[in-house]
Amino acid sequence: MVQAPAVEAALGRLAAAIETLEAATERRFESERSEMDLEEEISRLAEDRSQLGQTLDQEKARADLLEETNREVSRRLVAAMESIRSVLDAHGG
Repeated sequence: MVQAPAVEAALGRLAAAIETLEAATERRFESERSEMDLEEEISRLAEDRSQLGQTLDQEKARADLLEETNREVSRRLVAAMESIRSVLDAHGG
């Protein structure tokens, strides 16, 4: 059988080609899986960013309200101190 070595060589090349194809297929699959993982991570990050933006807006509004309340309390304290001074001055204090 003279053809046996040629057939065996062809089968060896076919096996090597199949292994190369399988490896390429696996790399492609891993690449697509990594891409999908990245897309999911980007989506989660975008959602987190949106939530953080909303929280920041809420806290900014709260800080603005606290600042306004602080100014009002300060104004009222100054008015109360001036009233007390006026009463003390009027009564010889």
